[in-house]
Amino acid sequence: MRNTHIDRIDHAPRPIVAIGNDYPDGFVIQPHQHRRAQLISAATGVIVLATPEATWVVPPNRGVWIPPATRHHVRIVGDVGMQSLYIEPGAVPGMPSHCQVLGISALMRSLIAEALNLPLEYDQHGRDGVLMELIRLEMGGLPALPLSLPFPSDPQLSRRCRAFAEKPAIHETTDDWSRALGMSRRSFTRFFRRETGASFMAWRQQACLLYAMPRLAAGEAVTTVAMDLGYENPAAFTIMFKRTFGSPPLAYLGLRDGGAKA
Repeated sequence: MRNTHIDRIDHAPRPIVAIGNDYPDGFVIQPHQHRRAQLISAATGVIVLATPEATWVVPPNRGVWIPPATRHHVRIVGDVGMQSLYIEPGAVPGMPSHCQVLGISALMRSLIAEALNLPLEYDQHGRDGVLMELIRLEMGGLPALPLSLPFPSDPQLSRRCRAFAEKPAIHETTDDWSRALGMSRRSFTRFFRRETGASFMAWRQQACLLYAMPRLAAGEAVTTVAMDLGYENPAAFTIMFKRTFGSPPLAYLGLRDGGAKA
């Protein structure tokens, strides 16, 4: 089904429902939640998903899993033909209990594209039902991708992290942050890891890389984005990006041939 809202068809007696919706660049889907779980993906553009706990950046041909009753909002970068699978709670055992970006295999992309053409109450015992069962089985094997940025629960540190994520700089240091928070370097290091699950340096790098993705997807030059983040040159940024994600930035985002990985 296309260009409809899940609330209108959530009653459908089917374990998985597929919906396609088109969104323009800059569109924001306000905070909301669904009774069903959701797997969203798109072939073009970037989807930025946020909850009170973290932000997830979803490049083309990847997806993000959203568990049932998870409050979230979405920002669209570039024109996006969003493909959503809405799944009854418990219908796919073993899926994460938190939001997670996933690699979407070529097979899964083809299955989802076909599912969008099915009627709402598809025949569960015929070809349509087999298609949805393949989707259910394939979903459980999709690989998790490191495309999230966690935020701390401590109010003061959370405010600083969120402000940094809005305008990150690769050269901010542990000493800068510990002084700003009135803590010793050692205490801050332990505190930051306890709050975010990552070292400050790893979190800072992730914030910079995830900030870069929507800008690059929107057509900004690698050089411009790299310099804004404080990298000495675009090559240094590209090396860090490839080391983290396995492909250079434009290839990873599907903007240039280069063996982008899931």
